[in-house]
Amino acid sequence: MKSLPETLIEIRAHNGPDYKPLVDYQSWRVALMNYTPDLTPEKIDRMQKHTETDEVFVLMAGRCILFIGEGGERVTNVHAVDMEPYKLYNVKKGVWHSHTFSKDARVLIVENRDTVESNSPFVGLTGKQQNEVVELAKKLWK
Repeated sequence: MKSLPETLIEIRAHNGPDYKPLVDYQSWRVALMNYTPDLTPEKIDRMQKHTETDEVFVLMAGRCILFIGEGGERVTNVHAVDMEPYKLYNVKKGVWHSHTFSKDARVLIVENRDTVESNSPFVGLTGKQQNEVVELAKKLWK
């Protein structure tokens, strides 16, 4: 089949580990995130928030737990959501979050194009919160 020029259509894929932006257009970005060994429950020791934008996650394959942290300057309470395929999960601006993936997971991410390190701070989890993340994952993925 003859390929079409990129002036008509862009076709992007990401089969490697971790996060990769695929399309940036005007104020928005679409990315894929796949399994990464850095985000197993036992290794999650921090959460991130975006101070200027919401962030949308869609599970396309495998399994993903979205960890949500309540709190302002620090995480005060941790929740876990076992994502269902093809549902949209919109993490609101200013909400702490992290995630863990099964090895076959593929998650579509839609966010503002200007979501960068300077407006996406991290905060460390306490030892108790780290243990809670592990226990929440065990309960959801028995």
